[in-house]
Amino acid sequence: MSKLVTGTPYDDVFRTLLDDCTSLIIPVVNEVFGEHFSGEEQVVFQKNEHFLNQQDGDTKEKITDSCFTIKGEEIQKKYHMECQSTSDTTIMVRMFEYDSQVALDACENVGDKLIVTFPHSAAIYLRHTRNTPDQITMEINTPGGSISYAIPVLKTQRYTIDELFDRNLLFLLPFHIFNYEKEFPEYENDMEKLLKLQERYSEIMKRLGELCLKGKISTFEKCALIDMSKKVIENLTVKYTNVTKGVTSVMGGKVLEYEAKTILQEGIQEGIQEGIHQGEKNICISLIKDGILKISDAAERLGITEEELRKDL
Repeated sequence: MSKLVTGTPYDDVFRTLLDDCTSLIIPVVNEVFGEHFSGEEQVVFQKNEHFLNQQDGDTKEKITDSCFTIKGEEIQKKYHMECQSTSDTTIMVRMFEYDSQVALDACENVGDKLIVTFPHSAAIYLRHTRNTPDQITMEINTPGGSISYAIPVLKTQRYTIDELFDRNLLFLLPFHIFNYEKEFPEYENDMEKLLKLQERYSEIMKRLGELCLKGKISTFEKCALIDMSKKVIENLTVKYTNVTKGVTSVMGGKVLEYEAKTILQEGIQEGIQEGIHQGEKNICISLIKDGILKISDAAERLGITEEELRKDL
């Protein structure tokens, strides 16, 4: 599991989940953008560090929360998402900075034309108010005319536990504790109310366990979601000792031995499959060099593009 960097805990949890449970972001993309990805697509990450030119000639490093491409058989789209713990009026400027830099990083020169393609962007709000918009609009005025595009806003506090599971939005589970933040003072001093919050998290644990048993998520993904949930809870409830202890107590302690063994076996199986795939690739490369096999046929057999295969020739 990736090491969590302290300093910006909620952003770090977001990035850690992207690294460790990459496929879980696909249902979030479907929810935000109205896509219909199956979940079997490949998620390819772009660099998150961008250097923005300043008016004084210096450069400033900006780190995006996520920039990735989803590749399917017939579709390929680039996405950029930012995780916001509070409503921030500067996000519009920052989103445009990130989007334009992402576009510039992949720009194309075609003759005397520069082509920049902006990613599909979204903001994920962990908190929101009645004034928080459902989308942010970017309008760009150019000498050739005006263009505009909308950046959808996903508000995690709108989702119930049932909705998170029913829509497969497991990626958002670690942030569900924000739904109860206003009641923390009550939970801290009223054990009966705290018990109800514990019951909600017991339900979450039970449903994650059921998904794991059914093979819907791996043991590693289940443990990662629990671990990241505990990190968010511990940070958000730092002033409420009873809430922290009460909720985390129903989420278990360290990974149990049998779970660790299961994770190890899953890793071994993944390694075996990787080894088999690499072996097939090596054989195909030899056959191509001997003139026996076409690159196009080999790429189709391996499930990769001809360009990817040529890099190994």
